[in-house]
Amino acid sequence: MPKPRVFVTRHLPGDALDQLADKAEIAVWRNALPPGRDELVQEVARSDGVLTLLSDRIDDELLDRATRLLVVSNMATGFDNIDVVAASRRIVLVTRTPGVLSATTAEYTIALMFAAARRVVEGDRLVRSGEWKTWGPEVLLGRDLSGAMLGIIGMGGIGREVARRARALGMRVVYFSRNRKPGLERRHRMSFLRLDELLRESDFVSLHAPLTSETRHIIDDETLALMKSTAILVNTARGPLVDQGALYRALSLGRIAGAALDVTDPEPLEPNDPLLGLPNVIVTPHIASASVATRSRMGRLAVENLLEALAGRVPKHAVNRDIVRPWRERVRKSGVAILGDMIERQPD
Repeated sequence: MPKPRVFVTRHLPGDALDQLADKAEIAVWRNALPPGRDELVQEVARSDGVLTLLSDRIDDELLDRATRLLVVSNMATGFDNIDVVAASRRIVLVTRTPGVLSATTAEYTIALMFAAARRVVEGDRLVRSGEWKTWGPEVLLGRDLSGAMLGIIGMGGIGREVARRARALGMRVVYFSRNRKPGLERRHRMSFLRLDELLRESDFVSLHAPLTSETRHIIDDETLALMKSTAILVNTARGPLVDQGALYRALSLGRIAGAALDVTDPEPLEPNDPLLGLPNVIVTPHIASASVATRSRMGRLAVENLLEALAGRVPKHAVNRDIVRPWRERVRKSGVAILGDMIERQPD
């Protein structure tokens, strides 16, 4: 029986691709930039499985061409790049890689908070430009994290890890989430607030919500107006959570003190984007999970999800589990099997 064909939209760190190549015929996009739309459509149309990144848009048009596709394995916690409804309609399983990046992303969130509060990037620019002349008691005065209030929007895995680290730094923590989490409140000594209360009271606001129709532009002119003039906004979640035009206005007019963004809308930002001309904003290239260990674990988990699915087993991190029964039948009929493995019976 021939091996299933899998398209991988970028080269991965670690040994994940070796693990995949043992059991599948793989095609890897070797360019540092994502495959273009035509290339992505063509490759996915020829494949039984695809390993995607957030930069790869899997939508109705593409899925219409991908008649042999059985599984989309997204190497990310979120999956807003995938039209899950369209995938389910075509009985294509979607998987993701939650959990493995929570600690690393939380560390980076704290790093951005320190960098913005203590004006690290401004200081580096001052030295490089030759403008730094001497030590002075009022040069680049910043803010302490210890004793400050951190407001976390979104209390999933990453939000929890940020709260834990913030408490260790002596910060007071409040949060807003769709569902209140009393157990976490006790464990991390934090309080639940309504969104408007959180924005009014927090010295730092950190975004960790998924991108949905409800959370898109959750930070806009109206919500920014609620924040303290000394507050700092941090976003390591998704760029469209923030209305960037509103953020530019708030930063340039001094309505808030600063922002640190690892995600933007769009990505990447154009070099002439007005945000990049402001001294009180830090922008990094979506690297919050970019440690060697974490990206390697993400790659391995994405591959494990693919191999499980192509053997007819339902991966733990399947997104659209409501299609399991017809999906298993579709896998059986496809003739795809990993090294001749039999599809195991699992409870629906």
